[in-house]
Amino acid sequence: MNKKQENKKAFLEIVSKLKDIIIKEKLQPGDKLPSERVLSEMLGVGRSSVREALRSLELLGIIETRHGGGTFLASSQQYRLVELLATFILQENQSITDVHKTREIHEREAIRIICADRRLRQLPVWESLFLKIELETAVIRDHILRELLIASGNRLALRIWIQLAAYSASSLKKETTEEEKPILQRLLTSLQLGYEKEALKAYADWLDYLKTHEE
Repeated sequence: MNKKQENKKAFLEIVSKLKDIIIKEKLQPGDKLPSERVLSEMLGVGRSSVREALRSLELLGIIETRHGGGTFLASSQQYRLVELLATFILQENQSITDVHKTREIHEREAIRIICADRRLRQLPVWESLFLKIELETAVIRDHILRELLIASGNRLALRIWIQLAAYSASSLKKETTEEEKPILQRLLTSLQLGYEKEALKAYADWLDYLKTHEE
């Protein structure tokens, strides 16, 4: 099992185990969950895998970590939402194409929202990403997409996107290449100028590039 598969397995097992714990122990929002060490033993995976999965669950709003106090169930409503998403996304027979298409809907909408809002267009993150790419500093591809979702201001869309991105193509987890530089700079420049059509075209060109260069 490769690292990506191991992380995916750990995430799913923790979600499944949380469901069992919540039902069996009748946990309510605010109740404490088992420690990383205990979860690691229960799931048969390393603590680093447990830690990463818990971090994802915290971003999704299912759990919350209190400094020095452990991990607690945050909201049963949030949990049911993400459990439903995870079940749909990760069915054995579910086409990964549906995952890609749904993720891309959220990304395109984020681009539209940013282009239409002057304040969002002027966020320093776009210039920072542009300069990193210009100076050939490594940028993880899905970090760029995540910034789009964060900037759009829709927290629910961000949480859904995190789920979708976790099970999208492995190419999103890799660093940008020299060949991608002009496409990404065109995307970032169009965002800053509010040119929606051009930004969406650059985004589409980038996806085409990734699809034709998947390993």
